[in-house]
Amino acid sequence: MADMATKYLETGSVNPAYNLAFEEYVLHNKTEGDYLLLWQNDNSVIIGRNQNAEEEINKKYVADNDIIVIRRNTGGGAVYHDLGNLNYSFITDVDDVNQLNITRFTDIVVASLRSLGLDAKPSGRNDILIEESKISGTAQHLYKNRILYHGTLLFDSDPDKIAGALNVDETKFQSKSAKSVKSRVGNIKDFLKEEMHLHDFWEYLKKNMVSSGIEQEEITEADQKEIIKLKEEKYDTWEWNFGKNPAYEMETKRRWPGGTLKVAMTVDKGIVKDIAIYGDFLALVPMDGLTESLRGCRFTKEAFREATRDINFREVLGTITKDEMLETIFRE
Repeated sequence: MADMATKYLETGSVNPAYNLAFEEYVLHNKTEGDYLLLWQNDNSVIIGRNQNAEEEINKKYVADNDIIVIRRNTGGGAVYHDLGNLNYSFITDVDDVNQLNITRFTDIVVASLRSLGLDAKPSGRNDILIEESKISGTAQHLYKNRILYHGTLLFDSDPDKIAGALNVDETKFQSKSAKSVKSRVGNIKDFLKEEMHLHDFWEYLKKNMVSSGIEQEEITEADQKEIIKLKEEKYDTWEWNFGKNPAYEMETKRRWPGGTLKVAMTVDKGIVKDIAIYGDFLALVPMDGLTESLRGCRFTKEAFREATRDINFREVLGTITKDEMLETIFRE
């Protein structure tokens, strides 16, 4: 970061789609000087740009707990956000991408944590640990001559929701998408020698993550309109969050009173390319009508329900019902 004062921005929101749009807008449009953003998302899973959302989330747990799933612009693994987590973003110039040293950003965060008496250290490509527990995951994105480096700081997050939202049966999927690395996570609050509230932690980082001083900046009304437009046209859409899924194969199996039902599918960019349904249920007619109705369908429960509205399930699946088929496929 340069010697001149770092510009500081807050999003004023805990909506993850808005916050990611805000961050992208600043990266693309605030093209001079160094920026620091500190921000929070309400209950959400933020997946990496190159990940398969289906492989990273427990869909039933996410739905039952009103957890939003949003894809970000940067790589790396899936992370759970709540209001016990604080996110930071550095945005600055890159003179020569071949000379880019990401550790300089990690070092800033580690030094700030160490100043609180914490045994913080970088780990692997993009994690920060305290006493072998992961408290931060980081990622980066290059846009023209600007670099965005951002990360999480687990201060007082709900460990049960972290585990529940990201707990997926990986044996059901086969794909080449980037997988999240499962690590033992911890909360910064639990390692502090003296009690500290998240608000105070936020203020501490605001003053200690830059050495050149802070210059508060506000987003204009025109900026705000563009951010909202980006949110609605990109981060709020199924096409961005799920339609970007890499191709993958999955198989599910469930035993019902009417027999065992197995479903195997190939899905690409969120669309069913091929599907096979088989089992020992007492079908009266071939499966072709059902499988054909689902080829080309979005991989969502609502789309599957609509696509099969004219199918007589008593004929194709015996006493296994449409709802039971959907529960099998979507692992509910």
